[in-house]
Amino acid sequence: MKKAIYLFIVPLISLLISCSSNDGGISTDLVKNQNSADGSGSASDGPKIQFREEMHDFGKLNQGEKVKFSFSFKNVGKSDLIIASASASCGCTVADYPKQPVKPGGEGTIDVSFNSEGRIGFQHKTVTILSNTNPNSIQLSIKANVVEL
Repeated sequence: MKKAIYLFIVPLISLLISCSSNDGGISTDLVKNQNSADGSGSASDGPKIQFREEMHDFGKLNQGEKVKFSFSFKNVGKSDLIIASASASCGCTVADYPKQPVKPGGEGTIDVSFNSEGRIGFQHKTVTILSNTNPNSIQLSIKANVVEL
């Protein structure tokens, strides 16, 4: 009987200890969801992302060129802005975004890289940004005219 209790208690204690550890991620206390089920939330209290521009034209590119553009933004809201993801519409486009919260009044960039290898003609790609803003997504766009060498 003691062995059965021991086999139950030890894994339970291990589980409780592992669940209480801080993995270094973003604290959920930073997410202030301004929407509530009862409608009492206020969008004016939350974070708000404002981009200098939401579309960039690379112009004419030679096929195979790799280019990059930084979309600058500012948190013009009243609480921390957390960007959860930045996903591109195509494998030829990669986006890098700040992984740490951006304080009210703080600024940052979304760096978008485009590889024109294997592409030809007019290209229009999008990057969807998901964050704790209202609305919670915004699309950035890049375009280019890729020509053969």
